[in-house]
Amino acid sequence: MPNDLLKGKKGIIFGALNEMSIAWKVAEKSYEQGAEFLLTNTPVSMRLGTIDELAAKCNTEVIPADATSDEDLENLVIKAVEKYGKLDFVLHSIGMSPNVRKKLTYDNLNYDFYHKTLDISALSFHKVIAILKKHDAMKEWGSIVALSYVAAQRTLYGYNDMADAKALLESIARSFGYIYGREKKVRINTISQSPTLTTAGSGVKGIDGLMDFTDRMSPLGNATAEECADYCITLFSDLTKKVTMQNLYHDGGFSSMGMSLKAMTQYEKSFDSPDGD
Repeated sequence: MPNDLLKGKKGIIFGALNEMSIAWKVAEKSYEQGAEFLLTNTPVSMRLGTIDELAAKCNTEVIPADATSDEDLENLVIKAVEKYGKLDFVLHSIGMSPNVRKKLTYDNLNYDFYHKTLDISALSFHKVIAILKKHDAMKEWGSIVALSYVAAQRTLYGYNDMADAKALLESIARSFGYIYGREKKVRINTISQSPTLTTAGSGVKGIDGLMDFTDRMSPLGNATAEECADYCITLFSDLTKKVTMQNLYHDGGFSSMGMSLKAMTQYEKSFDSPDGD
């Protein structure tokens, strides 16, 4: 990738927890490309993760913020603008489902948990954008990106109510993308990433099998967290100034596949087993 794609650009990166996080990789790549940014996560996540190490590596600071809290987001955005002036990019890399963590099935959800899933994983995106707009915190042609998954369009076993949250996330990007683009030339997109073994992703039931399946199905194989970070950099940069309101698949081609040779070969092996029908 060319150097200095983000030279002089300022931003906020939500959701870095540890070295497994996509947001962590985005922060490292953004710093390498010349950007300055604040890091943010919830106080609880900060205690559980190692985000302070990332802040030291990227010569920045961490502002604690619960993305479901208007007050916390107001404080974060105000401090970011005080430090940098108007912003060029924001990454929303936030997702969590108590139902998934508790291994509750979709037909037996705890609805309090369901509300928390939607609030944390999708409504927080709306709140972030609304508060950025309220404070006129984004520069023209600025870029806001959120991370999504193909379960917003397709049913995948075990992804549960997170699928609903991702569908809402993508809808928010389209609806707010029109308003923010029309009024301020700010672009908003989501990236539909391959299943990735992050700390959050490892909590999804059957993640190892899912990753094997999607890797066999995808002609280019699964996209890694580091490759997703590279894609984010292009969306933060001026190379994609007219891309907005899009859900952009970054999945090695999985989203366009019906059946691959590798997947079919593996499937047919099951009929050779003693239990095969």
